[in-house]
Formats: sequence, C-alpha cells, structure tokens
Amino acid sequence: MKHSHSSIIFIMCTALAFLFVGSGSAYAQKKVHDSQKEKQWRSMETGPWDFAPDWYYYFLHKKYSGAETYWKWSGFKSGYRVRFKEHKSNVKTVMPRRVAQEETQKEKIKKVEEEREKVKEMHDEEVFRAADRNVDLVYHSFKDDFTRMQKSITEGLTYCLTKSKGKMAPQVSELQRQNDMICQSIAYTHKQGIGNELENSKRQEAYIEYKKQMEQIVSRVAHLVGMAQQYY
Repeated sequence: MKHSHSSIIFIMCTALAFLFVGSGSAYAQKKVHDSQKEKQWRSMETGPWDFAPDWYYYFLHKKYSGAETYWKWSGFKSGYRVRFKEHKSNVKTVMPRRVAQEETQKEKIKKVEEEREKVKEMHDEEVFRAADRNVDLVYHSFKDDFTRMQKSITEGLTYCLTKSKGKMAPQVSELQRQNDMICQSIAYTHKQGIGNELENSKRQEAYIEYKKQMEQIVSRVAHLVGMAQQYY
C-alpha cells in the first residue's frame, strides 16, 4: 500500500511539471506589443512626434522629447496634459534629413544629366557641322545655270573664231582665260571630303559670286558675237 501511494504521488508531480513547462513555453512564445517603444522609434524615424508615458518624458526627458504642458477643459476631467513639440527637442526625426539628402542627390543627378545633354548637343552639332563641311549640299542648286552659261560661252566663242577666220583670237583667248579661272574656282569650291572642309553657307556665297562673274562673261561673249556678225 505504501508503494502504491508513492507511485501516485510521483505521477502527479510529473504531470504538474509538464503542465508548468508547457505553460511557460506558451508564455515565452507569446508576442508582446510594446506601444511605448513603438511611439519612441516612430517619433525618431518618421513621426508623428509623440512619446509615452507622457509625464515620464516630461519630468525626465523634457529636452529629448520636447514635452510641454497645457490646460485642457474636459468637465470633471479638466487638467494639465502633456504634449510633445519636435521643434523644442534637442533631437529631430531622421526622415527630414533623409528627404533632404535624397533631394540633394536628385539635384546632383539632374545637374549631371543636364551637363550630359549639353555635351551631347555640342557633340551632335559638331558632327553635323563636320558632315556639312565635308559634303557640298548646295552645288546642285547652281549646276544647271553653270551648265547653261558654259554652253552659251563655248558656242559664242567658237562662232567668233569661225566667223572672223581667227582674226578675233586675242579677244576670244582673253574671254576664255577669264572663263577658265571662274570654272577652276567653282571646281575648287565643289571639292568634298577630308581636307576640303567648307561650310555650305560659305560654298553658297561663293557660288553666287561665281554665277555673277559667269553672267558677265556671257554678256561679253554676246557682245563679241555681235561684233563678229557686223564686221566679218
């Protein structure tokens, strides 16, 4: 009988031990929400600026928390309350600093991008100007006029030599020499490629001048043709 009582006591003790361990484990795994700590880190991280317990921060951490008192009317519950002002605290939230740093970084990136765009525009413009200098884009606008006038000059001078039987050779040679100089100048201006860079605006100005000179030669040849018809 004594042995039986001892066994029952052992079993009861063992069961109590399991219950205690189980309840302790359940308590250890239970999540505890600390609202006071949450307010503290939230105030320091992003805001709003608030701490708890309020009177504790007022008496012991006023400089840190920026705590101040104010009177609040609430019937029988009227009395002083505690509120927190960030601008009165000797510390501030980190978010404004982060925002300022981000804005500064964005501004730096923006400036770098603007400089890159300027460099790209300058590079593109230089490439365009180089292409413009290497290729004659305006000659075709004058080519037909030059061809037409050269035909008139050649035919007129040939007629003068034939009609005068060579007696007008000096006058013909002089006009031919002047015409050859104009043609050589046109050919030189029309040269393209590396080593012959010239802006098309300059080419156009030159062609306009050569066209005027060639028109004068055409006029003098026409006058010489008239003389050949009259005297020979």
